[in-house]
Amino acid sequence: MSQSSSGTVQTVHEEAGLYYHRCRWCGTASFRRLLCPVCASSDLKPEHSAGLGVVVRSGVVHRYTDAARNESLVRLSEGFVFRCRVVGAAPHQVSVGARVRPVVGGDRDTGEVVFELCDPPGRDDWF
Repeated sequence: MSQSSSGTVQTVHEEAGLYYHRCRWCGTASFRRLLCPVCASSDLKPEHSAGLGVVVRSGVVHRYTDAARNESLVRLSEGFVFRCRVVGAAPHQVSVGARVRPVVGGDRDTGEVVFELCDPPGRDDWF
């Protein structure tokens, strides 16, 4: 929980969302851009995303580490696509179409936003 300048307490759900930009001219949502990707306007306003999204592409990466990790493209409900890591299941179990939400805090060492599956799959070792 954090306290804003107006003195109200934000919920954990609000802290987990992302800040993105929406073009004032054409209304296109984008993340970490200086110009609108559609109309090239620099008149962008910051907005807060709820953070809920759907995996549109998923892959398992072994680069620079011995452990496998997942890297996915997530389309958020506001309309922009975000490249991130998805946790909460084995890297190969993150499938296209899976619903995700941001993890509160993410990876503080790298500043990376990490998402988790809303409906994690069952464990493989249950039998």
